[in-house]
Amino acid sequence: MVGVLFGLPLPLFSADLPTILKRGRLIVAVKENVRPLAFRGSDGQLQGFEIDVARQLAQELLDKPDAVVLQPVLNQDRLATVLDGQADLAIARVTKTPMRSQVVSFSSPYYLDGTALITRDPNLRRLSDLGRGPIAVLENSSTVAVLRRRLPQVGLVPVSSYVAAKQQLQTGAAIAFAADASVLSGWAQEDPAYHLLLPTLSSEPLAIVLPKGLQYESLRQQVQAILAGWQRSGWLKERAAYWGLP
Repeated sequence: MVGVLFGLPLPLFSADLPTILKRGRLIVAVKENVRPLAFRGSDGQLQGFEIDVARQLAQELLDKPDAVVLQPVLNQDRLATVLDGQADLAIARVTKTPMRSQVVSFSSPYYLDGTALITRDPNLRRLSDLGRGPIAVLENSSTVAVLRRRLPQVGLVPVSSYVAAKQQLQTGAAIAFAADASVLSGWAQEDPAYHLLLPTLSSEPLAIVLPKGLQYESLRQQVQAILAGWQRSGWLKERAAYWGLP
């Protein structure tokens, strides 16, 4: 029987570094609908900041330009896909948290995400322009606590989805919407009627998900070394800027 922790299967079948090297391919769980992190272009091919990270990581680990298999996953499957061995690791907009760190290992962050606000109102240019709102926010999300702490004066309008949030902005029922900057930057890229209000209100590290256990330590160390090199060279910063991430 497969063990379960926090509702997720324990890592029984994940590949270690020698297995990956012998196979000659790195299997990476990614998103496919979060512009500009990972999305499908007009040609149907995956692209974006996290896709660049996945491809370059595979290139440096295996020294082959086509050494990566990109496996799109749903949000709820991002950790489980690594834990049950369907992917070697995940680069899929996963925030490193203490709870998740009990189940999986994480690399150092490759991008610092955070709560930002987006609006269609051309008169709103700074956070100080918000007044008392109202601000749309996904109900029961961690963003609610961020807003109550950082902008206690604004009124909140709970919404059930991103689609509902756009409706609130389009009708004027909310003057802005609060969510992750990585997601909202994609809105602004797709529709110039939107613009971000910066700076972000929180800092949330996006990191690579790896299986937990001593047998995976060499893989984690290799990934860490590669990320450290990218930080020193400025490659991560350059790629984030290229994809329009704040």
